Amino acid sequence: MEVDMLGSAIEAFQNMASLERLGFLSFGVLIGLVLGVIPGLGGLVGLSLLLPFTFNMDPFTALAFMMGLQAVVVTSDTIPAVLFGVPGTVGSAATILDGYPMARKGEAGRAFGAAFSASVIGGLFGALLLGISVPVLRPIVLEIGSPELLAICVFGLSLVAVLSGGSPLKGLAGACIGLMVATAGDDPQTGTLRWTFDSLYLWDGLPVVPLALGLFAIPELADMAITKQSINVKAGEKQDARFGQLEGIQDTFKNWFLVLRCSSIGSSLGAVPGIGASVIDWIAYGHAARTEKGAAETFGKGDVRGVIASESSNNAKEGGALVPTIAFGVPGSASMALILGAFLIHGLVPGPDMLTKNLDVTYTLVWSVAIANIIGAGICFTFANQLAKVALIRIGILAPVVLAVTYVGAFQGSRQWGDIYALLLFGLLGWVMKRLRWPRPPLILGFVLGGLVERYMFISTERYGADWLWIWRDFGDGNVVFAPYVPIIFAVTLYGVLAPIIKGYRARAKTTKATSRFGFQRDALNPDFFFALILFGAFLIAFLIAAEWEFGARLIPHVVSVAAMIFIGWLVLSALFIAPGEKAEVAEEGIPGRGEGGAPAQSDVHFDISADYGDMPGTEVTKRVFVYFAWLLFFFGAAAVVGLLPAMFLFLVGYIRFEGKESWFTTLSVSVPIWAMSYLLFHYVLVIPWPQSLLGDVFPALRSIPWANMF
Repeated sequence: MEVDMLGSAIEAFQNMASLERLGFLSFGVLIGLVLGVIPGLGGLVGLSLLLPFTFNMDPFTALAFMMGLQAVVVTSDTIPAVLFGVPGTVGSAATILDGYPMARKGEAGRAFGAAFSASVIGGLFGALLLGISVPVLRPIVLEIGSPELLAICVFGLSLVAVLSGGSPLKGLAGACIGLMVATAGDDPQTGTLRWTFDSLYLWDGLPVVPLALGLFAIPELADMAITKQSINVKAGEKQDARFGQLEGIQDTFKNWFLVLRCSSIGSSLGAVPGIGASVIDWIAYGHAARTEKGAAETFGKGDVRGVIASESSNNAKEGGALVPTIAFGVPGSASMALILGAFLIHGLVPGPDMLTKNLDVTYTLVWSVAIANIIGAGICFTFANQLAKVALIRIGILAPVVLAVTYVGAFQGSRQWGDIYALLLFGLLGWVMKRLRWPRPPLILGFVLGGLVERYMFISTERYGADWLWIWRDFGDGNVVFAPYVPIIFAVTLYGVLAPIIKGYRARAKTTKATSRFGFQRDALNPDFFFALILFGAFLIAFLIAAEWEFGARLIPHVVSVAAMIFIGWLVLSALFIAPGEKAEVAEEGIPGRGEGGAPAQSDVHFDISADYGDMPGTEVTKRVFVYFAWLLFFFGAAAVVGLLPAMFLFLVGYIRFEGKESWFTTLSVSVPIWAMSYLLFHYVLVIPWPQSLLGDVFPALRSIPWANMF
């Protein structure tokens, strides 16, 4: 078998060495890089477009073409994450936490160097794993059922304790928000409509794209608009991005063990169907935050190791996701489902044949992933110096351009008006959370895992009863199987949650001599307190509404509501009635001199980007954020009247000229080319079905004209 594998690998490499196949692979790479840069698009859109063009290709060329695109989307999505704090895809959200602060410090080149080098190593690691492990992993993957998937999801949720930094109760409350939002839509068990508010948009649940862009993109752009600073706060200093890239590459090799660990996490979890890229990068980031020396003090503030952890796992998961797709026809992700479609189009049947008769095709995929990562990283390295200069562009020009693209990207969630509503709603929520220093990563993590937890819990309970919790699992037909995986994963999860809590308690006990005192604390009546009170009320109302549903539909909402009320209630009560000891080292956010639970805060650990307005008065901040969201509402209103794409042009011209106070020449020099490129890309190339507007309703003949069918 080893000889066959080696011979097939050599044959596949020879097939890939043809100029035609390398050309199509490179073309796929270029398309993937472009799609990764544009928020909201990603590989799924690209693969959907490429699939029809592969019908007349041979299998080797077709798969190389598609894998070239898919392998590098998670490489270029780093660019908007670092420069703007905007996730190019949901898989780059964790990169924002340290990549964007690095750009703010003038270290965009270093962040790019670390990200691209970690990406290529992770991609090659995933390809290597795919090449050597398909026959080996096949029996292991077959052992993974719904109980094991549920345990993995619970383990992912346990990372909330890590991603919450010095605010574990706030992080747990944020995770509960995400879990509750994830329950919106048609309940799969009972058919009950939950949190749909009589809107067809929410029947299938809320898409992740507008939620992620709202939580991370809108608040970062808001802060840039409020401070009126360019991304690089050291813009007056001369920056050498090329030197920064070299430093970033050195950082990657200095942290080689971290790269290997996170690549292993990415490729291993990528091989598990149902565990997507939106989870893997957070798990890798949480692992690094938990294990790296000094991470508690530096992660979330521009630590290059945070970038390395996220990016190495992202690229590695592509090779892992191909394992179940090839071995037994179970796509590891939505993108892999389209790759599976390409298999079937070309007469390839996943399963044993891919490991025997069609082993050369399998290794074509391996080589495609490896070569695509090298080409993609090379292109990104080449243009990183120019890209880093974007950080110096005046915010009055940069903000509207990124916002306009963000609007169109958010619309890709389900291509309904609800996507825009969700973008604005979660954008406001994200800004408030950032302003009050409530960590946002737990919310997105809870949302991504919420649906999976509910689905796997239902399947596990229905199939195995309570036996899925134990070492011995009864299938109900007299067949009892030894399956210790779930208890092992739960034990690791419990340790991961309790260890930092116990460690923190011991640290606080050593750093304070005075005991806490009880009494009403007037200084606790601040915006942070009232925000917590609003959340408590929202969960209470959710609990009462869910009480009318059937048991299967209300189980998760009730559990989440009760847990959230406990977490938030303890926060509120401790803030009001518990005075901390006199030796508190660092003040907790919003509660002077206080850690959570009334205990002195041991450190100001915050695994999220903090809002920094300097000495700007609160009234001025409020005024500027009001103006910012007014412009967003103007965009939305204009889109409803004249259409989303025409509204983009009006927004660009209006914001740059009147808010950015640029000349008409500069305004039109920026607005016209940006809009023209958007028109060609979205209207002609991607052929996006635009939402209907009032203008189109009044003049329906416009919709029959191909070039004007955007109203």
